[in-house]
Amino acid sequence: MKRERRGFVPGRERGFTLLELMIVVTVIAVLAVIAISSYEYAMRKSRRATAQGCLMEASQYMERFYATNLRYDQTNAATPVAVNAPSTICSSDSQRFYDVSFVGSVTQTTYTIQIVPQGKQAKDSCGTMTVNQTGTKTPATGCW
Repeated sequence: MKRERRGFVPGRERGFTLLELMIVVTVIAVLAVIAISSYEYAMRKSRRATAQGCLMEASQYMERFYATNLRYDQTNAATPVAVNAPSTICSSDSQRFYDVSFVGSVTQTTYTIQIVPQGKQAKDSCGTMTVNQTGTKTPATGCW
């Protein structure tokens, strides 16, 4: 006696049901969302590292300026330090995502340089980061 499979109709081809297809599409969509958000996080982190390098390079520029002139705000010939000095040091790549500038005015003994996220980088959890003449960095934890 030949046993027939349940639900099998002779002459009719079997395939995927619409429900099975929708489950597969949903799983792929969830995986894509996770992958895209992970990629965006990695890109923000990479851009932040580039901007931090720029910030440290600008700080080193100020320290070299101080070593030469014994003050941060002007040269020995009374020429003021270029207010746009941080932005001229940084690469154009980091300038697309961060605005680099001095906070307030540079004095004889103090300066603070900041990087402010903009554009796609505005979603970065670290936000504005700064460094001053003593090497103090903000935010203090998690971003440096």
